Formats: sequence, C-alpha cells, structure tokens
Amino acid sequence: MSTTIFRAYDIRGRYPNDINEVVAYRVGLSFARMLGGDGRVLVGRDVRLSGPRLSEALAGGLEDGGLEVKDAGVVPTPVLYLGVVELGYNGGVQVTASHNPPEWNGFKLVMGDGETVSELKGMSRLREIYEETKASSPRRIKVDKADIVTHYVERVKGLVKPKRRVSILVDFSNGAGCVVGPRLLREIGCELTALNEEPNGRFPAHSPEPTPETLKELAEALRESGAEFGAGLDGDADRSVFLDDKGRFLEGDLSLAVFLHGLERRGRVVYDVSCSSVVEDIALRLGFEPVLSRTGRAFMLSKVREVSAIIGGEKSNHLYFSELHGFDDGIYAVAKMVELVSKLDRPLSDLVDSFPKYFASSIKAVEVPDEIKRKVVERAGQRLRPGATRLIEIDGVKAYLEDGWILIRPSNTMPQVKYTAESKTREGLEKLVQLAERTISEVLQKGA
Repeated sequence: MSTTIFRAYDIRGRYPNDINEVVAYRVGLSFARMLGGDGRVLVGRDVRLSGPRLSEALAGGLEDGGLEVKDAGVVPTPVLYLGVVELGYNGGVQVTASHNPPEWNGFKLVMGDGETVSELKGMSRLREIYEETKASSPRRIKVDKADIVTHYVERVKGLVKPKRRVSILVDFSNGAGCVVGPRLLREIGCELTALNEEPNGRFPAHSPEPTPETLKELAEALRESGAEFGAGLDGDADRSVFLDDKGRFLEGDLSLAVFLHGLERRGRVVYDVSCSSVVEDIALRLGFEPVLSRTGRAFMLSKVREVSAIIGGEKSNHLYFSELHGFDDGIYAVAKMVELVSKLDRPLSDLVDSFPKYFASSIKAVEVPDEIKRKVVERAGQRLRPGATRLIEIDGVKAYLEDGWILIRPSNTMPQVKYTAESKTREGLEKLVQLAERTISEVLQKGA
C-alpha cells in the first residue's frame, strides 16, 4: 500500500483505492505498537459510509496489538480528543477525512496527553512501523461502546454562560456535528434554527467543506430570519465558519479578532501565516501578545501549547481554545460565540465593521501533485524575493510588498498549492492576486 496517505497531521486518501480495511488494520496494529502494546484506546468516526467497516478493521489491529479498545461511535473529532484526555485513555483514533469529499476517509490519531500524531511528533515513527508491518487480512471486530458525548456536553455547559437568549442559525452539513451540536446549543439556551441536521455520509445538501458557496442557503436564511449570527460546520465538526447578522461570511482571522473582544484575561494569541494583519492590529490594541505560527492543526496546537496561549486561530476557521487543552472545536466555537454575542451592546456586524479595513482574498488552490508542490512553492518564493520588502518562510512563502502581502504555501492535506493575498486597497489586492496566480502558473509551465 502507498505511504503517500501519511500526511502532515493525519492519514488520508480515497476509499477504497488508498484507504481500505487492510490499511485500517495495519494503522491500528502500528499505532498499538507505537503505544507499547498496552493501555486503552478510544475509536470514533464521522458519518462517512466507509466509516463502520474501517473502524472495525482498525479496532482489530489495535486489539491484536495488545490494546483494550472502546468504540465512541459517530462523534465529532474534538469530542473524541476531549474524551481521550479527560477520561483516561492512552490514545485515540478518529476515522475521518474532515472536509474532504464523501469518497475520502482517513485517520486522525491522538496521544493520551492530547498531542496529535503529526509531522511534528510521531508521524514519521508511525509510518516506519507501518512500513515494517506486513499486510494481512484484516480482523474486523465489535468492541464495547463508550459514551463520551455526555461528558462533552456537561463539560462545555460548565464553560459557556450566555447572558441572555441568542437566536442563531447553524448548518450542520449532515456531518458528525449533528450528533452533539443541536442538543448542546439548545441546552445552553440558544434559539436555534438548524439546517442539514440529519447525519448522512453522502452529504446530500452540499460538500462538508463550509465555504461561501456551500453556505448560500444559510446566508439567505440568516438574512430573512433576523437571527444574530450564523455558523456552518465541516464534516467532523472541528471547524466552524461564522456569518454575521447581515449574512456576511467571516474568514477565520476575522472570527479570531471577534473572539479577542470576548476574552476576560490577556495573554498570547497564536495566529497562522494566512491571517490578515487585522489580527495583529486588534491583538496589540486590546493588550494581547500576537504569536505567528505555521498553518495546520498540528502546528497550531503545538504552538498554542508551547507558548501557553489563551486562544489561537487560522484563516481556514480552525479556532483553538486553551480551556479545552488547546483543541480546535467547531461546536464549542459556536457556543462561545453565543456567549460573546449575548454580552455585546451592539450587533455583531457593527463590531466587525469597526475593525481596521484590509482587502483580502479567500484562500484559493491550484491542483499540484504532492511530489512537486513544495518545489513549486520554493520556486515561487525565488521569483517573489527580489520585489519583497520582507519574506517569511516558516510555512511556504509570505512576501510583503509595498501595499500588502502574498502567501503561497503547500496544502497539508491535499495535492494542492494554496495562495491568498491582502492589500490596503481593492485595486492593490487585485494586482497581488494576479501576481500570485501568474507566479504559480509560470513555475508550473517551466516545470518544477
């Protein structure tokens, strides 16, 4: 089996060509050996149709590797993470491909202390064990169930205290968030209108990737309803995208800037290289210390923990909370936004409109094979370097130019090169986006 499924912070591919029961069994056996063949491990999954078969094969490998396995069933990824850390497990595996299309699946692995198996910690070792493990017919087993949802709901209810009832619309994208989100949000006192709240691995309403295009129904419903904000979750609910009361889509950096206004204590805030300069501006204005990080869950989580940050956020709408061990959690983010909005003396849109004005593009992507995507980014940086006033290369290349910046970086999860830009003017943004696209195109034409 190809080891290209091993990515920066998870294992991911198409079912059944890249990810199948044989792979699942080997991943389970390899993870068990990595954990020393002793202890308890928790297995969960999202709603994908291949999830039950892969979970059973994974559990067979974990058990054959000496571990006691408990089945959390269909749960959001952050619910599994919290269960592993707070209910005494030695590790956990979530069978998920997050926001990828329905035919994808994969595995997110977490250690007992909450550190994810990633490029930063453990992924290379896991891959070595996997390569040394002979392929064999998977042994699919049924294991005892574990209720971790109740713990999660009670834990979050203890952390979120809205000042008043808030009316919201949430698109659950037919994903794993359906099994927890509606219950939790109603129990904290929300007036919730739920869209696509039935779990369905075919994702009939739209792709499990929350974007302005997939959330059009939510935006229209929000404008008609007069609700105070809206949110859309991705497939495994570790990410939420927010819309203000006017139905405007907020990139994750703007959402992070909003959250800074609701925090009672000051400290460090971690943001990734894709974020707008508005994050640094507002963080400094409110008395926080901004800390820059690589894009990607594992890198952000590690940095949030390393610097003991209060909160972290990415432009891609992952938000990290210190009170949940630094985990990114889309459902908790919605609950905390409810709390924040309940305390505002003005609409959410007014707060957003008060931010310093920058013109930013969304994160765009070009399909580039995994084998050459990093070389493409490197050569794009070489082309941008002469005209840049500052170059940051902690994650791809972020080139600061006279009226803004361009970021070009390799995707951590897909065969893509991603790019975005920001400027102080609309005209400047258009020129920067064109420069980014032209630079990538020229590199690809010349061959990487």
